[in-house]
Amino acid sequence: MQIWVDADACPKPVKEILYRAAHKRQITMILVANQFMAAPASPYIKSIQVSSGFDVADNYIVQELVAGDVLITADIPLAAEAIAKGAAVINPRGERYSKDSIGARLNMRDFMETMRSSGVVHDGPPPYNDRDKQAFANALDALLTKAKP
Repeated sequence: MQIWVDADACPKPVKEILYRAAHKRQITMILVANQFMAAPASPYIKSIQVSSGFDVADNYIVQELVAGDVLITADIPLAAEAIAKGAAVINPRGERYSKDSIGARLNMRDFMETMRSSGVVHDGPPPYNDRDKQAFANALDALLTKAKP
C-alpha cells in the first residue's frame, strides 16, 4: 500500500499529518504536483513533479496507483477514477469517498459547476479550519489502522 497525494491544492496541515503518518507507519507517500514540492527528507516520502497542463498530475496518479493504495484528493473526478481502480480515497476535510457515495458527489460537483458558471453561486468551499484538520487526521488514522494492523 502506498499513499498518493494530489499535492497541488492539498492544504499544508494535511501534508504535515501525512508526513508524520508515513514516517511513523513506514508507508511510502508520494506527492504529485505540476510544480516543485518540497518534502522532508525521508525514505518514505517522495515528491514527483509532472509537467504543467490540465489533469497531468491526475492522469499520472491514476496511471500509477493500484488497488489497495490510498489517495488524498479533493478532486471528485480523480477520486472516482481511483475508486474504480480499487483505491481508498479521503479528501482533506476527512470525508471518505466510496463506490456508494462517489456518484452523488460527481452529480453535485457538476451541478455546482453549472451554478457557478451561470453566476448564481459565487463562493467556493469554506476556509480550511482546525475541525477539518482533525477530521482528516482521524479518517486517515482509521483507514491506515484498518489496512495495516
